[in-house]
Amino acid sequence: MSSLRSDLSIFNKFDFKRKPVGVKYLLTRPEGIGKLEKGLSFCEMLREAQEASPFYAVTENFECVGPILLGMVDNDPVFESGQVGPRLEIFEEARANQRLYQFIPRLERGTVNYVAFATLDKLSFEPDVLILTANDIQLEIILRAMCYSTGKMWDSKATIVMACAWLYIYPYVSRELNFILTNCSHGMRAKEVFPEGPILVSIPYDLLPLIIENLQKIEWLPPMYTEGKEAHDRKFREVINAVNQQVQADKNQA
Repeated sequence: MSSLRSDLSIFNKFDFKRKPVGVKYLLTRPEGIGKLEKGLSFCEMLREAQEASPFYAVTENFECVGPILLGMVDNDPVFESGQVGPRLEIFEEARANQRLYQFIPRLERGTVNYVAFATLDKLSFEPDVLILTANDIQLEIILRAMCYSTGKMWDSKATIVMACAWLYIYPYVSRELNFILTNCSHGMRAKEVFPEGPILVSIPYDLLPLIIENLQKIEWLPPMYTEGKEAHDRKFREVINAVNQQVQADKNQA
């Protein structure tokens, strides 16, 4: 397992109520990290990581569909036939539940045997995904940093069940940032994994350098966010007038 090379310290500036967590997918057992000594759902492992020492999880630690999503075990027809959701009154019929499996993100079978977790302050490896537990203001700063130099569109992808797939795996395989409302996940809400309100933000490793660089450039609290509507509208008009004047001046010189 590679050691930590990236400087992720700028995320400390957010002063998140719950610590950021780095996650890594491994074929071989990680060194210097202990094995999780209990069974948890995949979503609960994020909370466990925020409250405990770094650990890694294996198939036997998962009390959910996590091993299927991670490619640790073969697909289970009990789940994939859609039989579970209707019995839990999440879906009207099996066909609605079954449809989810046509687009749920997963890792290839046999490519992952271990999943390592560590909080930012204890991170000793390069994370494949960095997960932040943010509020709406913190999320806005992160999204603005992502868009600042790229104009990149952002969106949120999730399903009512198996939110862990969209939290852990979708960002890794798609190379796209994703965020999930914890209150909108059936499993997280039923298991009371988090208090009401937090937004989980997943950043894949290849987006981290861009977001970190732009967090260093942007105003985290732009003046227009605090000066009110009249100041915003005045500044907007000033900018438009300045651009139009420059365009007219260029035409006059032509």
